Amino acid sequence: MTKHILILSVQILLLAAIASQEPCMNQKHLGLTVHKKEKLTHLRLYWHDSTGGRNPSSVKIKQQVSNSSLFGSVSMMDDALTTDVLKNSTVVGQAQGIYAGAAQGEIGFLMVMNFVFKTGKYKGSTITILGRNAVLTEVREMPVVGGSGMFRFARGYVEARTKFFDLKSGEATVEYNCYVLHE
Repeated sequence: MTKHILILSVQILLLAAIASQEPCMNQKHLGLTVHKKEKLTHLRLYWHDSTGGRNPSSVKIKQQVSNSSLFGSVSMMDDALTTDVLKNSTVVGQAQGIYAGAAQGEIGFLMVMNFVFKTGKYKGSTITILGRNAVLTEVREMPVVGGSGMFRFARGYVEARTKFFDLKSGEATVEYNCYVLHE
């Protein structure tokens, strides 16, 4: 019995010693230093979605469940992001992701997308947006849940405002004001 108590005591001491050790990952290497001040960046971008024509930027990969709403529909997008409302203005990146009809009785999408920057100061960086988009509401707010590159550990929100929508052609332009806290 004494032998078992001694073995159990040694195991408990060993576990306590292991648990009290510093983490083996280098926080500086992972970019987890706490002393850095966060920056607030505001970006105004224009999202150009096209579901029709010869070269659509968005395709429906699942049809809606009924004709009365878009509930159940799923679309994949690779939309241009520009610096101005005009479609042929400077392209700074792409909005890549999925929007899915997630509301019954109204038009409301679950938006899952990355703003992928291809030029300029933020080239190679991304902002990740995940949230509800009630498209018939004048201003919609969705959270920024992360990012990469210059936007590593990003958090914040975007405000979306529809600037142009044509049901017949399937074209839409949405202004995104992005407010992003990042390192």
